[in-house]
Amino acid sequence: MICYVGVDLGSTTTKAVVLGEDGRILGRGITNSRANYDLAADLARTEAFVTARFGLLRAEVEKAAGEEQLTTLLRAFRTEQTLAQLDRLARGLHAEIDAHVVEALRPDAHVAVTQIIDRTREEEETYFHMDDPPLRSDFFRDVAGSAYSRLAEDLAQREGVSFDLLLGLYDKCIIQVENTPVELGFHDHIGAALRRVGDPPTVRAGVEAATAARFDTKITVGTGYGRARLPFPKEWIRSEILCHGLGAHAMFPDTRTVLDIGGQDTKAIQVDGDGIVTSFQMNDRCAAGCGRYLGYIADEMNVGLHELGPIAEKSTRKVRINSTCTVFAGAELRERLGVGERREDILAGLHRAVILRAMSLLARSGGIHDQFTFTGGVANNPAAVRALRDLVVENYGQRTLNISPASIYTGALGAAIFALRVAHPGAEINRMKGAA
Repeated sequence: MICYVGVDLGSTTTKAVVLGEDGRILGRGITNSRANYDLAADLARTEAFVTARFGLLRAEVEKAAGEEQLTTLLRAFRTEQTLAQLDRLARGLHAEIDAHVVEALRPDAHVAVTQIIDRTREEEETYFHMDDPPLRSDFFRDVAGSAYSRLAEDLAQREGVSFDLLLGLYDKCIIQVENTPVELGFHDHIGAALRRVGDPPTVRAGVEAATAARFDTKITVGTGYGRARLPFPKEWIRSEILCHGLGAHAMFPDTRTVLDIGGQDTKAIQVDGDGIVTSFQMNDRCAAGCGRYLGYIADEMNVGLHELGPIAEKSTRKVRINSTCTVFAGAELRERLGVGERREDILAGLHRAVILRAMSLLARSGGIHDQFTFTGGVANNPAAVRALRDLVVENYGQRTLNISPASIYTGALGAAIFALRVAHPGAEINRMKGAA
């Protein structure tokens, strides 16, 4: 199967989108960005082809098996991926103990780490069997880190090993896990996933067909904050402004204004009826008011990044925030908490401050026109979306605000369309159902 790939190397996440020759979205993949850009791009593409194979699987068996069995199989596959990475983390932790922990503490450290990993595995099994599992991060680092920190704190005193020692081991080993090529592909875990769900005959034939499929990537186009570091020829690198504009147009053809809030920058973009950029503005110098800022706030509050929005949604009043500078964020946050402000009210004010900064960029780029599309990882944050809706109405009146569940892939989608158009000038994205 001939396909075309777009890779968006952001400052915090790397995304990939795979298109077929007909412009249909075959698969999407995402991973944490890291210093090894070749690896980040490769892992995002691997994930995109995993979902592409699940897309083929769905096409093969949805009539016979139904959506529920396919959803369960996908969850089983993700569980097998996570367990494999936990095994790799465990090996790294034990090796690190043997190499760098003083001999007197090694036995207790080994016992504590073994218990942490075993209990994390048990929690993963429990999570898999939940009928309605709670929302959590898509990234192994976040999932494993949250469980490890909580369990290490519980076990540290009982096992005679300091919490700081256990956390230091994790911080060193998670980097090794992330920067070592791991077997995350479809072929590596689909067999175990099938056994986990009882190996239903209605699914096995589709799995065999999806496993046998061959993808022939003709062109890969790269974009994003780190695009200059991508391992692609220069002629296959595109500006993130152009890719986000084209990607938003592909998702919502009537889009005329695009706001993208990513990890490191915010982009306000105006496009014409063909998705061609006519004007844009970007934040300058720093990541103030971007995803990294929100990530820092999450760390300061000791919550997951995905939890910020839901917490802020519980606010009854918005605390005025004077700065969205990451350097001063911690100090102001602690000051507000110190005078008795509720954290949900502080977070509501923080989200409004982030969007106010974005509104300034939008005004300088030419304002907000129907239709208006919000993209990037922050578009998945409900408090940011609410603040944006309120401020748009306050300043421009009613506008149609488009947000795709796949908004974080907008830049990668635009890059994939550019790749497709190298071979097929004028090709359009097929807006049929995409990948799993």
